Amino acid sequence: MKQINAWIKREEGFTLIEMSLVLFIISVLLLLFVPNLSGRQTDAANTGEEALVSVLQNQVDMYKMDNDEVPASLTVLKDAKYITDKQFAKADEKYTITDGVVSEKTVTSGP
Repeated sequence: MKQINAWIKREEGFTLIEMSLVLFIISVLLLLFVPNLSGRQTDAANTGEEALVSVLQNQVDMYKMDNDEVPASLTVLKDAKYITDKQFAKADEKYTITDGVVSEKTVTSGP
């Protein structure tokens, strides 16, 4: 028993084989999970855009109910405190209000 305890206490670190095995396992796990994570970022961005459109449409509807008229633009919603400055900055780049419906801005090319 003393010999076993002495042998266990003598061992101070990991062997090269043990370290190689651990690095191999970590590499395999990274190869499996990293490609899946990159696709999730695109999904999250798309979901964020859908949520922004939903919030904008809800706020347009609230404005219509409160004021009995359709807001002329996103600036009107911002000035009336229906959307925040941050929401306005994001929405003003891509969206517009037409007849009470939030839609993407159409890009027109030059002549």
